[in-house]
Amino acid sequence: MTKEITISGLSAEKQAGWIPLSETNCLILVGVTGVGKSTTVDALAKAGLSFSLLPNRRTLTDHFMIRFLQEQAGEPVVPVRDRADRFDYTRRYREQFAGGMGHTIATLSIDPQEITTEWLIFDGLRGQNEVQQAAEALPKAKFLILEAPDTVRVQRLLGRNDSFDQISQSATGGTDLAQFSRLFGEDGVSQLEALVDSGQVELDTLMSKITIVQKERENYDPFMAKMALRHDAPERTITVDTSKLSAKEAATLTLEKLNR
Repeated sequence: MTKEITISGLSAEKQAGWIPLSETNCLILVGVTGVGKSTTVDALAKAGLSFSLLPNRRTLTDHFMIRFLQEQAGEPVVPVRDRADRFDYTRRYREQFAGGMGHTIATLSIDPQEITTEWLIFDGLRGQNEVQQAAEALPKAKFLILEAPDTVRVQRLLGRNDSFDQISQSATGGTDLAQFSRLFGEDGVSQLEALVDSGQVELDTLMSKITIVQKERENYDPFMAKMALRHDAPERTITVDTSKLSAKEAATLTLEKLNR
């Protein structure tokens, strides 16, 4: 069973005897929603990689980023579920700390009693600014970039039934799929239209998943993140297209790169 480190094992404040995350062996997953991060982590566990999971991006966003902004603004500290609202909070955080989540993890230290495995895995980073700060601040970290076409990502969101994938209908911007041809291409739009026409999915449900992908694109550019890591940490970066490799193949490739 994969060990999961709780939020109590991490601190953004200096703790006597605790170890900066920069001094640990971290494998940082890089990728937007629907590229297969959770599936790849499961495959790495089955492949025998010795690792513990750090609290994921959602948890750190809640505990260190949104809480910080709410307290700073004198607002009640309350959960934020809507994905569009969360994107707004993380954008505001980046306005103060350009590295965003990269800044957050760079400030963390960990209780040494929590480190009982060879690797710590963090899920994950997204934008160019995040990976640039992490590459500089975490010199021992390795980066696993996971990518997939946006059309594939939408289809995966439709299939995963994750309660986290909530977004208000007011944020979806209409029901005309043709408006997304620039995002998905004409062939991609046709594939998505076919899902509705065949009755496999309701149009409102499809639009909510498309909006999540679109909002992420507005906040994070996966291509620029990849280019930044290839420039700043080429020997520490692994890239996998999960639409072309199975989770098992991705795990095997990752293990080979980590053991070099």
